[in-house]
Amino acid sequence: MKQMTASFSGMASGPEETLKVRRFERLPKLLWLVATAWLLHGCGAEDGQQQTPPPPAVTVARPLVETVTDWDEYTGRFGAVDSVELRARVSGYLESIHFREGAIVSKGDLLFIIDPRPYEATLAEAKALLSAAKVRLDLSRSDLDRAQRLFKSRAISEEELDSRTQQKKEAEAAVLSAEAAVQSAQLNVEFTHVKAPVSGRIGRALVTDGNLVSGGSEGSTLLTTLVSIDPVYLYMTADERSVLKYLRLDQQGERTSARSGRVKVRARLADEDQFGHVGYVDFVDNQIDQATGTLQARAVFDNPDGLLLPGMFARVQVMGKGDVESLMIPETAIANDLAEEFVWVLDEQDQAQRRRIVAGRLHDGLRVIREGLQPEDRVVINGTQRVQPGVKVKAQLTELKPSGKVGVTPAGGPAVGSSEAASSESDGQ
Repeated sequence: MKQMTASFSGMASGPEETLKVRRFERLPKLLWLVATAWLLHGCGAEDGQQQTPPPPAVTVARPLVETVTDWDEYTGRFGAVDSVELRARVSGYLESIHFREGAIVSKGDLLFIIDPRPYEATLAEAKALLSAAKVRLDLSRSDLDRAQRLFKSRAISEEELDSRTQQKKEAEAAVLSAEAAVQSAQLNVEFTHVKAPVSGRIGRALVTDGNLVSGGSEGSTLLTTLVSIDPVYLYMTADERSVLKYLRLDQQGERTSARSGRVKVRARLADEDQFGHVGYVDFVDNQIDQATGTLQARAVFDNPDGLLLPGMFARVQVMGKGDVESLMIPETAIANDLAEEFVWVLDEQDQAQRRRIVAGRLHDGLRVIREGLQPEDRVVINGTQRVQPGVKVKAQLTELKPSGKVGVTPAGGPAVGSSEAASSESDGQ
């Protein structure tokens, strides 16, 4: 071992031998670099083959063409036909309350009694004054009759006759004044019994027994509120463009104006899916509100079960153009950015093109398209997330049906149902 070590040391002691040793030590490193380069070249070639992926698979359909009733949607608020704030008309202490809070009351029902005794006393006094005025009137009539007979016999002067005549007229005026005082006192006694002016649902009592209420002035005490429940009004506003649309339709004879005829409306409450409440427009305001640029309209709805409460919000559909042939597509096919709504439409080379649209309301689970599509267009309804502008796709043709259901035509490839289309869409997401 010592000899081998010595000989090896001897070999490496010269310059040439040292260079050979260094080259021998570098040989494994060079082999490793060559192998690495070969592996990288192979991987690069494989990656180059994957840079051209297959066209994305999407589901397309032509818009469903159906005749539907054109409805315009708005937000409205219900209001009572009759809404009354019951206030005291005479002052006094509240004696009793004669209704159950929140109940239905009929017109003429007794609600409150204000202590009537001071007003009954005033009424009795007014009646006594009326009786005295009538006695004076009878006396003045007798005096006038006697004066007229005496004047005929020249027993009294003409001046005396005129005086008796004026006294009779004053007595007649006093009677009229006394009668008015009696009527006023009688009204005050009646006002102490507060009755329902209309039929409807009453609110809570805002004043309890024994409290002093003031009446007969602008600041009269508010006792309670009362609103009618059947029928009810619904107030809504339309923008200026919609107003112009309705005016043009009326001028062209395609739709009756709400000012001259009944225009049908439908309402849907917050927890409802269908527009099941039907009414008609009975009033349109006479000018555009300059602050909001809108025109207010009012509709009337029957409300026999009292479901439609004053102040409640509702979505409202107002009949627009009437029965119109419309194009409809699934709502999931519609995308939007900050500027507009759009869909993806395939050209003859199956390349996706972005198409701007104007969407309308939902009908049978599909969205009505007002502008932007033609019946022959192929619209991407599933797989929109995989679509790029101008990129060719693998299209699977589908037939749209009402309620948003689809069924693939034989020419479109293997049959799939709406559930598979939905899964394809989720895969794209």
